[in-house]
Amino acid sequence: MLTGPRRRLAVWGDPIAHSRSPRLHAAAYGALGLDWDYGRRRVDEANFASAVEELDAVWRGLSLTMPLKHAAARAAVSLDDDARLTGAVNTFLLAEGGPRGFNTDVGGLARALDEIGVREPGAIRVLGAGATATSAVVAAARTGAGLIEVRARRPEAAAPLGALADPLGVVVRVVALNDPELSPVDATIAALPGGTDLGGVADDLASVSGPLVDVVYGGWPTPLAQAWARAGGEAHDGLAMLLHQALLQVRVFVGEDPEIALERETEVLAAMRTALVGD
Repeated sequence: MLTGPRRRLAVWGDPIAHSRSPRLHAAAYGALGLDWDYGRRRVDEANFASAVEELDAVWRGLSLTMPLKHAAARAAVSLDDDARLTGAVNTFLLAEGGPRGFNTDVGGLARALDEIGVREPGAIRVLGAGATATSAVVAAARTGAGLIEVRARRPEAAAPLGALADPLGVVVRVVALNDPELSPVDATIAALPGGTDLGGVADDLASVSGPLVDVVYGGWPTPLAQAWARAGGEAHDGLAMLLHQALLQVRVFVGEDPEIALERETEVLAAMRTALVGD
């Protein structure tokens, strides 16, 4: 564990006022007995590089949200496997030799799926084609899914997700969001903008798509969650993903490796969960 002088961290993005990361990280470092300061700052993509250059040696790292994840991937001197596959970095470790980039959204989502009992699924459906959908495809593969169906309003926009099939060793099938051919799957990950209303398509999906994890956590229940409720299915918001990706970020900032558990990690996770529920 790092026990040296006080370190600084922050979450950057645009917008950023809504972020719950300061509360989560403060709870984690408090449980670890680390006097670390974690704040927030509004930074847009055009100013990311210059803002990083302003950071002095007291800075340990950054949590990054949109629109900075791709810029951070370009700025990092090294990427972990999930950041390399997705081209997105949400965890920027300011290490000796240059910044190192990690994508803990993937692991956070995989852990969230495990938490609701989705383990070794045969097939998972992903709704969306953006950066979060890319992380969702990789997370689905991490859980053991052999088939991942991606549904997007514009299937051509999801072509990069289809290209993940070979490196992940899975089948990725890209179809239109309203494609009438619906096969049952073990779970669905919605990576769509908050409040997206798919109308009757949502009801069709809910009937054959297993439990839903909707990565948004504001404005709950979302129209998708309501469709799942009408079908008698389970719907889960994105808070578990937020919690677990933050825990993996703490692993990076403390021990420089998202795969190595923290000391007293059970206590740390409990403190973070309490902080999240209390928000």
